[in-house]
Amino acid sequence: MPLTKVVLLGPPGAGKGTQAKRIVERYGLLHLSTGDILRDEVARGTELGKQAKSYMDEGALVPDRLIIDMIASRIEKAADGFLLDGFPRTVTQAEALERITPLDVAINIELSREAVLARLTRRWICRNCGKIYNLETPPPPGTKCEVCGGELYQREDDRPEVIERRYDVYQESTAPLIDYYEKRGLLRNVDGSLSADLVFEKIVQILG
Repeated sequence: MPLTKVVLLGPPGAGKGTQAKRIVERYGLLHLSTGDILRDEVARGTELGKQAKSYMDEGALVPDRLIIDMIASRIEKAADGFLLDGFPRTVTQAEALERITPLDVAINIELSREAVLARLTRRWICRNCGKIYNLETPPPPGTKCEVCGGELYQREDDRPEVIERRYDVYQESTAPLIDYYEKRGLLRNVDGSLSADLVFEKIVQILG
């Protein structure tokens, strides 16, 4: 039987989004992304969404208890299993998740600071269809997406100084979380410097 209760960890630029999509398609898991869940709850005007919006409107972090309640309600409906992306971010959240349901595995896509910096500073995105390009040099002005002809742009948080800060914040907050799952025998590391296809092969070997 494949492992179906999965947490996906990794620094910015490690390819979590690409791998999450492939994992969900292959195994039929429910993809639970905290950002998507928050936006959905707010858009639907649920009680949890209204509470979360009051914090978001003030520029404050949404409290753990609200995030956990949102996650719990989704997990209850995930009959075929789930893939968590962006949660948990702290040991406190991981402990709360463990009280909701035991996990099968935590997959950590490892990527060094230098590799993250090199990868994300080359990342350009189509404003129209969202296709991601990894370009050695900035595209000439007027360069269009080969898929839909949309404009290519670089996100503000893909600037070098922002990337370095994001990586440092991730390492500070996630190092205890990696240790938490390692002590429980749930952590599996995957080399994120490999090609996307090879990374996925490694993940498939883990999930079965």
